[in-house]
Amino acid sequence: MNYILDTHTHTIVSGHAYTTWLENVKEAAKNGIKILGTTDHGPAMPGGPHIFHFKNLKVMPRELFGVLLLRGCEANIIDFQGNLDIPESVLKNLDVVIASLHDVCIKPGTREENTEALLNVMNNKYVHIIGHSGNPSFSIYEEEVIKKAKEKDILIEINNGSFNSRSGSEENCMKIARLCKEYNVKIVLGSDAHTCFQIGKFPKAEKILEAIDMPEELIMNVGGDRFIDYLKSKGKLE
Repeated sequence: MNYILDTHTHTIVSGHAYTTWLENVKEAAKNGIKILGTTDHGPAMPGGPHIFHFKNLKVMPRELFGVLLLRGCEANIIDFQGNLDIPESVLKNLDVVIASLHDVCIKPGTREENTEALLNVMNNKYVHIIGHSGNPSFSIYEEEVIKKAKEKDILIEINNGSFNSRSGSEENCMKIARLCKEYNVKIVLGSDAHTCFQIGKFPKAEKILEAIDMPEELIMNVGGDRFIDYLKSKGKLE
């Protein structure tokens, strides 16, 4: 399958990634990526950027080397009420927002608490993607999360980076992908690239989609207008 979109990439601004924004864009263009989301970690991540970084993303070009460039963030969920480390006054000006649980930003809770965190964050109208929900450090009631994503028209990420950094993610991601197929919930593949050489590469995530015969129409990385139309439906890129 030809993937032209990567929504989840990091730069040196995140504090523990290793390539610059420009290096990422150049590598994305080289790999045939047409739409690139730069989604550095929110300020609650140790070593992460100041909030001013996200406020000032408006100065970045919209297109370079034939790549449409999305100004985004991977916001950290900081409590079980679903609050994020980036205020809505800043989120509203970003193109794409991923909301994720990280154990350095919030201590994993019970299965009920972790589920509540994801259910609550999906009430935030500026959240577009739930990041790496298959993380075994945060057990959840997957079906509840998928049904809420369907209700709110929020994308579920299958995070390729998790298969290297979060041991045990494969089984969880397989279950989540099957539920997305069952409930007709759109998914997006994210490389979670922390170096430019990972951008646009989803080999392990792709195997999961192949194993469950995921319908192509549910995969947002395919087709040039699919993700753009989704963002426009959320009031973005207008």
